[in-house]
Parts: sequence; C-alpha cells; structure tokens
Amino acid sequence: MAKDVLCEVNSCKFWASGNKCNASSIYVVSRSSQPRQSEETDCKTFEPKI
Repeated sequence: MAKDVLCEVNSCKFWASGNKCNASSIYVVSRSSQPRQSEETDCKTFEPKI
C-alpha cells in the first residue's frame, strides 16, 4: 500500500497539511468501463469539511 497519499482537495475533511490524505482507506471508482485517464475515475472517499 502507498506510504503517503497526496490530495489537493482542501475542502475534504481528510485533507491535512502538506496535501496529505488522512483517511484510513481510499475508495476510487471507475466512471467509464476502461479508464485510461485520471479524469475517468472518481474518489468516493471525499467528505466535505463541516
């Protein structure tokens, strides 16, 4: 598993200083049948900061 997961979405509750993701797990889904670019995927771990 990746040692560090980076994220630039500072509106997510899991975002931490240094663009680190503090989520205990990451869930990414495909937005197409055979994705070939990051734009064809979607991070379902995102939760907005309150």
